[in-house]
Amino acid sequence: MQVLVDADACPVVVKDILFRAAQRTKICVTLVANQYLRTPPSPFIKALQVPAGFDAADNRIVELVEKGDLVITADIPLAAGALNKGGYVLDPRGSWFSAENIQERLTMRDVMDQLRGSGVATGGPAPYTPNDSKTFAGQLDRFLARHGKPTGAGA
Repeated sequence: MQVLVDADACPVVVKDILFRAAQRTKICVTLVANQYLRTPPSPFIKALQVPAGFDAADNRIVELVEKGDLVITADIPLAAGALNKGGYVLDPRGSWFSAENIQERLTMRDVMDQLRGSGVATGGPAPYTPNDSKTFAGQLDRFLARHGKPTGAGA
């Protein structure tokens, strides 16, 4: 099992939580982004830079994810792709994407895109809060306790 992170828009606090979890559990965490990312020195943490382009990082994550892997993203189409390959998907606020809720989330995303396209101001996501990071950390810890079997570098 590995953890793949959609790192372009991932909050710094979430990355820090993941770095600590990688060291503690010896599970490989890979940050995927279209920009250079600094990571702490560790055999369990790596950064993968992909070329700039629409959904380049998302597409690479879907290529890499295998059954049982954990993907960290708020991107709904990426979540759907990872779920289709047997991955688990957790957003940075600590909410799970699942086979049971992904279609509803895709539909809502499409509705909001249509509203924005017609000029309706829909607002954006709420600011990230300390409670969000606490919820994320708790969900990650519970997941790793149940599913965390190291693979990849250093395993």
